[in-house]
Amino acid sequence: MITEFVMALGFVLVIEGLLYALVPGQLKQMLLMLLRTSDDQLRYVGLVAMTIGVVVVWAARSLG
Repeated sequence: MITEFVMALGFVLVIEGLLYALVPGQLKQMLLMLLRTSDDQLRYVGLVAMTIGVVVVWAARSLG
């Protein structure tokens, strides 16, 4: 279980690093857009993303 967690954390860091390396300008613009977005909208998007993530992990563990 700890191995899977460390691997998942590594994948997140790889994806985040790719964004910084490949599209830094667009990333800055997206951060500015986040500052203009209401807390409620960000909270909703976060909950939706978290729900999708849980479903993906559950499906991967169930099917694999």
